[in-house]
Amino acid sequence: MKFTEIKEDSKVYPGEYLLYKPTQVIVLCGAFNREKNMIRAFGQGKYIEGQISQFEKIEMTVAQQKQQYRSRCKGCGS
Repeated sequence: MKFTEIKEDSKVYPGEYLLYKPTQVIVLCGAFNREKNMIRAFGQGKYIEGQISQFEKIEMTVAQQKQQYRSRCKGCGS
């Protein structure tokens, strides 16, 4: 897993996880507005609003994504 700066050509989508650099916390993106230079996110039970430069994207390889994947319990579903 590595963290990359959000550049002019980067796309950030609501529901994507980001790193909030001032507190070093992983947050969930709620809104992204390049014109206003701000991101709204939720993390640790708080609503965070900050400049785009305060956030970084999280990049994972395919192998890391497969390792993080968890399937449902087979006993409960059909």
